[in-house]
Amino acid sequence: MFTTRPELVGTHGMVASTHWLASSAGMAVLEDGGNAFDAAVTAGFVLQVVEPHLNGPGGEVPVVFTAAGEATPKVLCGQGVAPAGATTDHYRGLGLDLVPGSGLLAATVPGAWDGWLTLLRDYGTKSLRDVLGYAIGYARDGFPLLERVSATVETVSELFREHWRSSAGLWLADGKAPRPGARFRNPKLADTWEWLLAAGEAAGTDREAQIEAARRAWSQGFVAAQVEEFCRTAFRDDSGADHAGVLTGQDMASWQATYEDAVTADFDGWTVAKIGAWSQGPVLLQQLRLLESFGDRLSYVDGVPTPETVHLAVECAKLAFADREAWYGDSADVPLDTLLSKDYAQARSALVGETASLELRPGSPDGRDPVLPRHVLAGRSAIVTDGGGALGEPTVSRTGAVRGDTVHIDVVDRWGNLVSATPSGGWLQSSPTIPSLGFCLGTRAQMFWLDEGLPNTLAPGKRPRITLSPTLALRDGEPALGFGTPGGDQQDQWQLGFWLAHTVGGLNLQEAIDSPMWHSNAFPSSFYPRAWTPGELVVESRLGAAALESLRDRGHQVVDAGPWSLGRMSAVSRDPHDGFLRAAANARGNQGYAAGR
Repeated sequence: MFTTRPELVGTHGMVASTHWLASSAGMAVLEDGGNAFDAAVTAGFVLQVVEPHLNGPGGEVPVVFTAAGEATPKVLCGQGVAPAGATTDHYRGLGLDLVPGSGLLAATVPGAWDGWLTLLRDYGTKSLRDVLGYAIGYARDGFPLLERVSATVETVSELFREHWRSSAGLWLADGKAPRPGARFRNPKLADTWEWLLAAGEAAGTDREAQIEAARRAWSQGFVAAQVEEFCRTAFRDDSGADHAGVLTGQDMASWQATYEDAVTADFDGWTVAKIGAWSQGPVLLQQLRLLESFGDRLSYVDGVPTPETVHLAVECAKLAFADREAWYGDSADVPLDTLLSKDYAQARSALVGETASLELRPGSPDGRDPVLPRHVLAGRSAIVTDGGGALGEPTVSRTGAVRGDTVHIDVVDRWGNLVSATPSGGWLQSSPTIPSLGFCLGTRAQMFWLDEGLPNTLAPGKRPRITLSPTLALRDGEPALGFGTPGGDQQDQWQLGFWLAHTVGGLNLQEAIDSPMWHSNAFPSSFYPRAWTPGELVVESRLGAAALESLRDRGHQVVDAGPWSLGRMSAVSRDPHDGFLRAAANARGNQGYAAGR
C-alpha cells in the first residue's frame, strides 16, 4: 500500500489537524506539560486565524472526548442556537422559502469561544493566556496565507467591494486579494482577544476565575454589544436582497456551552461514539449497522477497496442519510434507539440491491411515517449540484454562491486523554466582517428548514442539524481512536471510508487516510440551496479505471474527482496494551500534518 507519510508512533503525545501551524502549536503545549485538552484548545484558536475560510471566532465547535481514567465518551456542545427573533414567520415574511446561506439572517449564537473555554476550564490545566497566545501571535504578527484563502477572497472580491465593505477593508488591501504565501495579519482580531484576556485577568490570579470572566466578557460585554449593533445593518445575502440579522446581545448572554453523553454503538469489539441526532453524527453508526449485513462482502486489495465494497457502502449511506433527512433534528423526538438497532438495520439492508438506487428512501422506525421538506420532494430529480459537489474545501456553485467548510483536530496524551473536535463556521466568505472585532458571524442557521413540523424546523433556541461530526472509538471498552474530517455532508462518508480501510483493510492510520476515498451526492445537501443529484458518486481515480467502470455498470453516475481530492482526515490513537500513541494526517491539499513524539 502506497502511503504519503509514515504513521507517527511515540509515547508522549500526538496532535493531528488540518493545518501544520495548529498541530505544531498544540504539540508545543504538550511539550510544556499541558494535556490533550490544553493542546486541542490551543490548536482550535490557531485554526481560527490560519484557516479563516473554514472557521473563525464567530463559528462553533462540537467535541467528543474521554478524560484519563474514564471510559465513558462525552460530548461538548459548542453549537449556538437560533436567536429569539429567528422565527419561520419572520423569514417567510421576508419572502424567503429557505434560510440564506450567507449574510446575517443565517447567524446562530457564536459557540466556539464559550465551547473552547468551557473545555479548558473543566479539563485543561493551562491558563487562557497560555493557550490563546499562539493565535494572538499569528493574528498580530502574521502567518503565511494559504493558496486557497487567497483564491476564496478573489472569488468573492466583487461582493466585498460592492456590498461587504468591512470585509474588503480586511481582505482587499489596495483593492486586491492577498497573494498566496503572503504574510497576512489581522490586528483587530488580536486586539479583540487581548481585550478578552485583560477582562479575564482582571478577575485575579485564579485560572478558572479568569476563564469565567473571559466567557462573560464575550457573551455579556463588548463582543456581544458589537455583534448586536452590527446585525442591525442590512447586508446582501444569497437571496439577492439585503437583510439585517436577528441576533442580539441577549441571545448571546442567554446561551452557554453544555455537556451531554455521546451516542454509542458496538461493532465487533469496537464502540463508536458520536454527537447526538441534533447533528448528523449518528449516520456513521447507521451506516456501520447497515453494513453488518454485508460483512463477508467487504474487502480491500493492496489497500484499495473493491468495487463491491464501495457499492455497498454507498447504498447503505443513501439509506442512512435519508433517515437523517426525515428524522434528525434538535426539535424532534428522534427514534434513535430504533434507528441504531440491529433489527431495523437488517430490515433496511434488504433494500440494498446490485444496482444504484436513484430514490431517497427514509425508513419508518416504530411504524412512524417519515415526512420530508417540500423543497426536497419538489426537487428530487430536478435539482443538480455543481459538477461533483463539495470536495472538502469551499466551492463555488453555478449561481456564484460560496460554501464554507470546516477544520478538524485530534489529540491524545500520555495520560490517556483523547479529544476529537470539528470546529467550523464564521467563514470569511459567508458573512461580512465586523470591523470592530476582526471576525464575521457564522451562517449555520441555513441548515434549518422553514417548513413547519419537521425535525429540523427553524425555531428560537434550537440547534441546527449540523454536519460537524467528530468521532471517538473504544476498543474492548478502552478509549483507542479519535478521527474526523471537514467536508459537510461528506464527513461521515469519508470517515466511513477511513474506518473500513483501518478495520477491514487492516491499514494503519496513515495508510487508511491515504486510501482512495469516495462519497455520494444522492441526498439533499445541508447547505443552501439544498441541492442533490440522485445516483451521483464522486470517487478518487486511484480506485482504478476498472473499478470506476464496474461502478458505472451498477448504475452509479460516477464523477472522477482526480487522484487526491476527497477528504481531509486526521486521526490519533492509543494502544491500551503497550501505551503507544499514534497519529496521521491527510496529505491532500498540502496542509494537514500530525506532530508527536
